[in-house]
Amino acid sequence: MQNRTLGSSGPTVSALGLGAMGMSALYGDADRGESIATVHAALDAGVTLIDTGDFYGMGHNELLVGEALRTASPADREKALVSVKFGALRGPGGDWLGLDGRPAAVKNFAAYSLQRLGTDHIDVYRIARVDPDVPIEETVGAIAELVEAGFVRHIGLSEVGAATLRRAAAVAPISDLQIEYSLISRGIEDEILPTARELGVGVTAYGVLSRGLISGHFTRDRQLAGNDFRAMSPRFQGENLEHNLGLVEALRKIAEQRGVTVAQTAIAWVLSRGEDIVPLVGARTRERLAEALGALDVTLDADDLAAIEAAVPPGAAAGERYPQSQMAHLDSEHGH
Repeated sequence: MQNRTLGSSGPTVSALGLGAMGMSALYGDADRGESIATVHAALDAGVTLIDTGDFYGMGHNELLVGEALRTASPADREKALVSVKFGALRGPGGDWLGLDGRPAAVKNFAAYSLQRLGTDHIDVYRIARVDPDVPIEETVGAIAELVEAGFVRHIGLSEVGAATLRRAAAVAPISDLQIEYSLISRGIEDEILPTARELGVGVTAYGVLSRGLISGHFTRDRQLAGNDFRAMSPRFQGENLEHNLGLVEALRKIAEQRGVTVAQTAIAWVLSRGEDIVPLVGARTRERLAEALGALDVTLDADDLAAIEAAVPPGAAAGERYPQSQMAHLDSEHGH
């Protein structure tokens, strides 16, 4: 497994990370035993970065990741690095109640995460979205105090724009920015990615398969469960879905010429964007994990990249990343 560094102040991690969110929430039902087996398989394969959030299934995901780490081999547990997002408020019915980035709340969230994960420190800690009522300096300052106290190793951010990233980095070293980045979500390329590179901040890219849309496995007639986020996602609706799956078919032709899968091609494309970018794969099964890991063996040459660019140019996707009701929760600099 190749390694990459999360920014100039961050840890060295595997070239791919595992995003555990789908094992608990937002993508329909998942099998707990298979989820834990998938985490174990990822660690066995050399994946070191495991990403979770305290609001994924209202603590369920952290408990699951904690169980997976506790039952992993000592060597695998030793090398595992856990990234945790916090700040999103949930109701008992699963509803979203806003964000809380107040310093006292930051430390409170961390205390509960440490307990659920069964660990004495969190490797990378970040607010999931900026709290519009709390200056980012205060939120990051609170995480910096957790670093000083030994409860957190590195400070991260999630879904922020360039100006917010600069403000945060002026308070304390930021290891990386977690943000959506894929062939059909390239908004970070204009300002955010250049700013991150200027500041020595790495990028962990989530949504590299656009929630399965460009995995090559999503079909037009697929019925989505009511608890599946994609049932409300604009990119999965009607004419948008037809258009976007057309892009996937264009990508499939390129993949087949290389003898690899669509998913491997899409992940390899993100890997090709720079050594400072670590794709997070949201595999929920060992089968999907194995496919994703195969992307590490795919090297895209200039002709491949040009063909991919022609098949799926910037801005080619139809529909926004999130339903309109959720767009308000994104940093105003980075809504699309």
